Amino acid sequence: MQLNLSRPLAFFDIESTGLSPAKDRIIELCITKVHPGGKSETKTWVLNPEYPISEEAQKIHGFGPDDVQDKPTFKQVAADINSFLQNCDLAGYNAIKFDIPMLVEEFLRSNIDFDVKNRRFIDVQNIFMKMEPRTLEAAYRFYLKKNLENAHSAEADVNATYEVLKAQLDFYKGKQIKNKDGETIEPVKNDIESLANFSTHYKNADLMGQVIYNKEGKETFNFGKHRGKTVEEVFRKEPAYYDWIQRADFPLFTKKLMTKIKLRMAGK
Repeated sequence: MQLNLSRPLAFFDIESTGLSPAKDRIIELCITKVHPGGKSETKTWVLNPEYPISEEAQKIHGFGPDDVQDKPTFKQVAADINSFLQNCDLAGYNAIKFDIPMLVEEFLRSNIDFDVKNRRFIDVQNIFMKMEPRTLEAAYRFYLKKNLENAHSAEADVNATYEVLKAQLDFYKGKQIKNKDGETIEPVKNDIESLANFSTHYKNADLMGQVIYNKEGKETFNFGKHRGKTVEEVFRKEPAYYDWIQRADFPLFTKKLMTKIKLRMAGK
């Protein structure tokens, strides 16, 4: 099924030094940009992370220090990546929890304020896990009836993700389920807004889901001792909590959001 797009949709996949968006760095980034009408273009960057590559990560993607020592850093190519992603919605496999936060962190370290506010995020994994809980390789076998070759190379994974989404649209066409409000909906249909809504478990205020919007649209902590409380409520009662977040190991995007809320509370 051809994707019904009003603007480009960028499928991307990251191979990294580890699993922490706040600490780890990107080693390989592949983006397939699909334009309205179906034309696509793919770009891949192999990068010097200037950060130790964990043994666990090396076992998965195969990149060691010698493979990246002569490659450009993310900062050196950040402007090109940002330009390639202009006016794109974003899609990937486990993208909302991992790839998007890591990409945004790299942009922030490169002094590029990558716009996420007006982009829609589609997570093929979340669609799959809600409909048929499996891995990407199993999703590929399930929907496309063949094995995924060269899994865990960025280009193979990103192209598989694109193929799986198109196959999901065909497979679930017309299928209806009950949402959390008891309404009958068709969750997987060829509409980017619907796919983006179905890709998420919460409406995130930050990118890691540590801060979400409650039913009243207020930023609310989704972790720790203040889980379920609004950020403004906590900052009013415990001002030092803001300082703790700024000192702790939170992503830069989350810290930036906390500062924005604090300034808003001060009327600035």
